[in-house]
Amino acid sequence: MGKLYSLLILSIATLGVVWCSCLNSVPPIKPEPTVPPPIPVYTYKVVNTFPHDRQAYTQGLAFENGILYEGTGGYGSSSIRKVDLESGRVLQEYKLPERYFGEGITLYKDTLIQLTWKSNTGFVYDKNSLKLLREFSYPTDGWGITHDGSRIIMSDGTSKLYFLDPESFNTTGYVEVHDKNGPVNMLNELEYIDGKIFANVWATDNIVIIDPDDGSIAGWIDLSWLRDAGYYNNSTDVLNGIAYDAERGRMFVTGKLWPQLFEITRSTGY
Repeated sequence: MGKLYSLLILSIATLGVVWCSCLNSVPPIKPEPTVPPPIPVYTYKVVNTFPHDRQAYTQGLAFENGILYEGTGGYGSSSIRKVDLESGRVLQEYKLPERYFGEGITLYKDTLIQLTWKSNTGFVYDKNSLKLLREFSYPTDGWGITHDGSRIIMSDGTSKLYFLDPESFNTTGYVEVHDKNGPVNMLNELEYIDGKIFANVWATDNIVIIDPDDGSIAGWIDLSWLRDAGYYNNSTDVLNGIAYDAERGRMFVTGKLWPQLFEITRSTGY
């Protein structure tokens, strides 16, 4: 019995060696590399056109309760305005002191917040009366501004988007906007729409759609056809200004010194 048991153990061990040798001779299975899907590029079509002040060097747009809010730039010509959408008529205006170059705006609760370019100074107004309530400071240039309901989101012309506390305006974090080729710079006017940040890319006809969690790009909007179709003159300045009517799901765009403001809707993606 002992001899038979020993033979059985030896046989099992031999089979184990053979089995292991067979396994070692089989090359490991390598998973196929994951290829990220291409970033979609969307085209939009115009569904409505509204008049826009040709003297307005548009730096920021916002929309609420049927009123278009606009921030304009330029030393000596910077302002914030309440504008009638249908006619383009300025209903109310506050002009900034000449030393300030106005930049982006956003509506937050009962206030209107405005940045300035090189002055490291922002302003908070009562959104109904446009009365100046307070000032705040930041260490970078001021370009675009929006919010996600709990955080102010700000651009400074680089690839970074900063998150600010809406009460203290202290910086609480940032993301760097990027695609597969690296950082995407010149982020300007901002608008928060359905969980994503829409940003004008300065000096281009493009709007980039950004995931605020990690700064990755979820899509591009190509609006070069506005220029090609002759909606505005080549002598006027660049695309800049995004506003969103959350109540009716309408998106508005315009540009610096453009004669028109456009309501647009998605046409295709490729």
